[in-house]
Amino acid sequence: MPVPWFLLSLALGRSPGVLPLERLIGPQNTAHCSPGLSCHLWDGDVLCLPGTIEPPPGPVLVPTRLQTELVLRCYHETDCDLCVRVDVHLAVHGHWAKPEDEEEFGGASDPEPREPSNASLQSQVVLSFQAYPTARCVLLEVQVPASLVRSGQSVGSVVFDCFEAALGGEVQIWSYTQPRYQKELNFTQKLPDCRGLEVRDSIQSCWAALPWLNLSADGDNMRLVLDVSEEQRFSLSLYWDQVQGPPKPRWQRNMTGPQNFTLNHTELVPCLCIQVWPMEPDAIRTNLCPFREDPRAHRNLWRATRLQLLPPLSWRIDAPCSLPAEAALCWRVPGGGPCQPLVPPLPRENITVNKAFGFPLLKGHPNLCVQVSSWEKLQLEECLWADSLGPLKDDMLLVETRGPQDNRSLCALEPSGCTPLPSRASTRAARLGEQLLGDLQSGQCEQLWDDGLGVLWACPMDKYIHKRWALVWLACLLFAAMLLLLFLLKKDHVKEWLQLLKENVRSGAAARVRRALLLYSADNAGFERLASVLASVLCQLPLRVTVDLWSRRELSAQGPLAWFHAQRRQTLQEGGVVVLLFSPGAVALCREWLQDGASAPRAQAPHDAFAASLSCVLPDFLQGRAPGRYLGACFDRLLHPDAVPSLFRTVPIFSLPTQLPDFLEALQGPGAPRPGRLREGTEHVSQALQKALDGCFPLPGVPGPRCRMGPGAGDLT
Repeated sequence: MPVPWFLLSLALGRSPGVLPLERLIGPQNTAHCSPGLSCHLWDGDVLCLPGTIEPPPGPVLVPTRLQTELVLRCYHETDCDLCVRVDVHLAVHGHWAKPEDEEEFGGASDPEPREPSNASLQSQVVLSFQAYPTARCVLLEVQVPASLVRSGQSVGSVVFDCFEAALGGEVQIWSYTQPRYQKELNFTQKLPDCRGLEVRDSIQSCWAALPWLNLSADGDNMRLVLDVSEEQRFSLSLYWDQVQGPPKPRWQRNMTGPQNFTLNHTELVPCLCIQVWPMEPDAIRTNLCPFREDPRAHRNLWRATRLQLLPPLSWRIDAPCSLPAEAALCWRVPGGGPCQPLVPPLPRENITVNKAFGFPLLKGHPNLCVQVSSWEKLQLEECLWADSLGPLKDDMLLVETRGPQDNRSLCALEPSGCTPLPSRASTRAARLGEQLLGDLQSGQCEQLWDDGLGVLWACPMDKYIHKRWALVWLACLLFAAMLLLLFLLKKDHVKEWLQLLKENVRSGAAARVRRALLLYSADNAGFERLASVLASVLCQLPLRVTVDLWSRRELSAQGPLAWFHAQRRQTLQEGGVVVLLFSPGAVALCREWLQDGASAPRAQAPHDAFAASLSCVLPDFLQGRAPGRYLGACFDRLLHPDAVPSLFRTVPIFSLPTQLPDFLEALQGPGAPRPGRLREGTEHVSQALQKALDGCFPLPGVPGPRCRMGPGAGDLT
C-alpha cells in the first residue's frame, strides 16, 4: 500500500459555508449618501482623465478611503451577474482664504479661520473601474451643508451601485476629484469564482457541474484523479504561473467521464498550477496552485535551475518559476576550498529568471564563478568558463585599489584573506611578492576588471611551481649521492652510528622536544630580566620556548593580539603548553579583566603581550578547556600562589624555585627525560633563577647588585 506524501481534495462545486450575497434588481446604476449629504449620479459614463494636481482654493471635499462589497445584480431571479459596490469616504480638506483687507492692513485674525455663513461645499468625485477587458468611469456630485464644513473633518460617504465584473478576475478601482486636489486613491479587488460563492443557482455560468479533483502520492509518482460525469466535457491544463510574463503551458487535455493522470514527483514546482473549465462558450476557468508552499516542490525548483553562459560576457539563469535570489562573482582556486568573493566585492544583483545579465568584466577566466544565493544560503555555483577556457588555473588574483591622488595598493587574494604586497607574512603570495609585482609591471598578468576605483589581475604561477619542484628534486638527488658516498667510504663508522642511533631511540632520545609559550606582565625591568633568565634556562632543556622578548620585530609588525593568537594556536596544535608567569602586575590585570569583561585593559607597553593575550586566555578558562593545556608559575619572593585569582587556579600553580622539580616535570609532559637527567636540569635552572632573584629582588637588608630599572618602574619588594 503506498504511503501518501501529499493529499489534496478540492471540491470545485458548491461551498455551503458562504453566506448569500445581496441582490440588486434592475440594470440601473444608483448612488446614495450618508445622512446630511446630497449626491447625484451623472447619466452615462465619463472620460477617465485625472489631470494634474491643483492647490485647493479653499475648503474642498476629497475622498479619503475606499471600501468594496460584492453584490449580485439580477435581471431575473435566476439571471444575475457579480457586481462590486464601492463606498467612498469623504472629508474636508483646506481652509477658507484670508480676507484681503486683513492682509493689506495687518489686522489681527481670529484663532480659527472665519468661514462664510451658509457656505456649503460641492465636489465632483470620479470613480474609475478597470477589469480586463473593460474600463469605465462614473461621476458623482456630492454637496455638504455648511454645518459640516470643518477642515480635516470626515463628513460621511457616498455609495455607488455598482460595477459589474467577471468571476475569478481582478479589478482596479481609483477615486479622485475633478479637478484633482490630491493623489488619487487606489484599491484592488480580487473576485472569487464559483467555488467561493453561494450563487450557483443565480449565475448561469456556474450552472455547469464542476469536477472533484484529488491529488495523492503513489510511490514516487503523483496521481491526479478528476471525477467527471460521463455526459460532461471538460478541459484540464497544467501550466507554470510566471511572475514576469505570461503563464507557460505544460499540457492540456479535453476529457469526458472520470480521468486519471500520473505526474512524476520531480515535475512538481511551486508555480505548477491546474486549470479546469467546462467545454462551453465563455466558460469560467478555475485555477488552483496547490504546491506554492510545499518544501519538496521548492527543492525540485532548485534542482531544475541552470546557469548558462552567453557569449561573450553574459549569463542567464533558467528556471521554471521566479526565484528570490541574488547572484555574485567569486574566485575558485585548484585543490578545493570555498569560492572566495571578489575583493572589492562586485555588486550583487537580484535575479530575474530567463533574462540575460552582463558581467562587469573585461575578459573571462576559468577560475571566475557565479554564486546564486537565496535567503543567505548558497544554492548554485557554476564556473561558466570551464568548458570554453579549460580547467581551473593555478593563477594568483591581484586586487589593485586606487585611492585619492593616484595612490595605489595591491593585495593577493588567498584563502586566509587578501595579503598586501609586499608583505612579511608566511603565505604563498607573500613569499613570491616581489616576483608577482615584477610580473605585473612586465605585463605578464591578465586584466579581468577595471572600474576606475580598482583593478583585478590574474597572474600565472606555473613557472614558480616548476622551479620549486626542480630545486627539491635536485636537492634530493644531491643528498642521496652524498649518503651513498659516505656509506662507501666509511662502512664501519656508519655501522657504529646506526647502532648508537638505535640505542638512542630505545632510550627515548630525550624523546620529543615540547613547545612552551611563556606569558608574563612586564611590571618593570627587573621582572622582565627575571622572565628572560627563566626562558633562557628552559631552552637548555628539551623544550622550545617562545617569549615576546625574542620576537620584538614580529610582535611590532603583527600587533600583540594577533601575534599571541598565532603563537597560542601553534603551541596547542603541537601538543605544547602555555605558561602564565604571574606577578603583582599580572594579577591586577587579571582582576581588572574579571571585574569588567566588556573592555580589555590597555597594555602597559608596546611589546607587553600579556594584557592583549587575556582576551584569548580567559575563554579557555571560562569554558573549562585550560587543564592540560596551561600551567601557572610565580616567584617565591614576589607573589604567593594564593594571590592568583581562583579562576586560574583550575590549573597547577607552581612557586619557583621551591617547586621547580614539579614545575619542570609538568612542563615537559609525558615525554620527560630520565630522572637523572631531569635532576641535573633542575639544579641548573634553580641556580640560574636564584642568582637572578638575588640580583634583581634581594631580601631586605641583604646587600647585592640590583637590576637596572626602567624609567618610572616601581619596586615590587
